[in-house]
This record gives sequence, structure tokens and C-alpha cells, in this order.
Amino acid sequence: MDFDKINIVKEPTIIFMGTPDFSVPVLKGLLSEYKVRAIVTQPDKPFGRSGELRPSPVKEVAMENNILCLQPNKISEALQEINALEPDLIITCAYGQILPLELLQIPRLGCINVHASLLPKLRGGAPIHRAIIEGHSKTGITIMYMAEAMDAGDIISQEEVIITDEDTASSLHDKLSSVGTSLLLKTLPSILDGTNSRMVQDESLATYAFVIKREDEKLDFNKTKKQVVNQVRGLNSFPGAYTVFGDKIMKVWKCRQGENVYDEGYPGQIMAIYPDGFGVKVSNGEVIFTEIQLAGKGKMKASDFVNGHKDLVGKILK
Repeated sequence: MDFDKINIVKEPTIIFMGTPDFSVPVLKGLLSEYKVRAIVTQPDKPFGRSGELRPSPVKEVAMENNILCLQPNKISEALQEINALEPDLIITCAYGQILPLELLQIPRLGCINVHASLLPKLRGGAPIHRAIIEGHSKTGITIMYMAEAMDAGDIISQEEVIITDEDTASSLHDKLSSVGTSLLLKTLPSILDGTNSRMVQDESLATYAFVIKREDEKLDFNKTKKQVVNQVRGLNSFPGAYTVFGDKIMKVWKCRQGENVYDEGYPGQIMAIYPDGFGVKVSNGEVIFTEIQLAGKGKMKASDFVNGHKDLVGKILK
């Protein structure tokens, strides 16, 4: 036998970088077909009133599979360790830090990212929330090469996901995580053998999905009923939209568009009671709250809240 003519295929050395729940199905899918040499994730975080340190969801997968796990406070602190592993490919998915050029240049096949939007739309840290809040009818997953600029690298593959009227950030999160897993596994063979496509992003079409801040969570009743409903959907199940009832924070988890239009009243005023909740005046009509949560209490049907507050009509939410 002529051993010189045998085509020996080297198993790729892959490093995975990710942190939250969104990354877990992607990592588990990757592990079903490939060996992952190491996992990089964010440091353990304090949880609850006790401040007990909890590992990230991705670290839990690493521990379950006995995979080397690196948790640098800053990714620059782990460059030497990552370089020593001689990775062929680094795969990131919601890692949580911007990667420096020095890291991007380490792997032979580059660094790729699983991003939850159809780039160049919705670059940034909150593409799932923003897609619903902004009223998009579709979004998707992009597999892309990483670049120094945020989510600006060349596109390798994409897959669309329709956003339904019933979708929340939570349900869309799960859809996109599943699609991200399957698209990564479809795309990887071509990346590993060097036959993948590569398309430069059109900068003129770029939009940004900045991380949700506290001010983004407060409902603005001067907006339209569709905008208010989208805001509630886009913040469910985390962090939640809110308003102020009396002197208490009221989270709003579910609502629907109403039919009534009021000439009288003020934006944020409770105008009517319905079997499933109560109607709040907005710029072009009303939004009917159907599931709410007062500070310090559990989630409840808005109809149950109505039963305990007989004088709701006329009160103004702020």
C-alpha cells in the first residue's frame, strides 16, 4: 500500500465562545457532530439575594461534557491560552465581548459568528428584542466572518424566520436558536473545506439593535397601539415592559389592540373594563392589558387585577 497517497483528513480544532441560553442549542448541536477543544464563556455571576455565583448556561454544558472552559474577565487575558490551542476555527454565538483583531487572526480558518438577524440589519446586542419592538415581519440567522467592527464581517449563509403576531422575544429567541443550530451545521462543512461563499455586507443597509436599557422598558402611551403592543411583546419574557400604577411599578406581560377610540381622556388613562383586562388610552385608540405584575407580586391575569380594584376607570398610568 502506498501510504503517501492516502488522504488523511485532520479533525479540525474548534473553540466555541458563547454565554447565554441562546448559545446552548448551538453548542449542543455542534458537539453532536464535532469535537470542541475548548469553550470560552463569561465569568460566573452572582445570582439572587444571596449573591451565590452561578455559571453561565454555556459553562454548564462544558462541565457536563468535560470540556476545557476559559472564563477571562477580558478576552485579551486569554489570548495566550487560546493561541496555544492552535485552533483551526473559532465559533462565537452571543459571547458578550468584542473580540480584538489579535484574536481574530489566530485561527487558520478564521472566526465565525452565529448572529440572530439578517445582516446588515440589526447589528448589535439585542437583535431579537428590537426585531419585534420595531415591527419587523421577518428576521433570521446569519453565519458570518467576524471583523473588528461590530457584526460587519462578510456573510457566509443566512436563513429567514417569519415573525408572527403572537411571537414574543422569548418565542422568537427559541426559533432563532434552533435555526442557528441547523444553519451552522449545514454551513460548517463548506467552511472547513474552503468552498463556502462570502458576501460583503452593504453598509448603506446597516441598522443597529442596541442593548435594551431601562428607558426602553417604560411604556410610552403617546405611541400607537401597535407600537405599544410590539414593545410589550418585544420585552417578554425579559426584561419586561412597565408602567407606574399609583406609586408601584407595574410590569405588562401581555396586551392586545382594542377597537375603541376616545376623544376624551389622557394617554395612559384607564378607559374601560373588559372580560380579559382593562383598556388604556394611547395615541390612536386603546391597548387592553391582559397580563400584568405589580412590584413584589407574581404575574396575574389583568381580569383578576380588575376584580381587586373596582375603581380603575379614570386612573392614569405614568
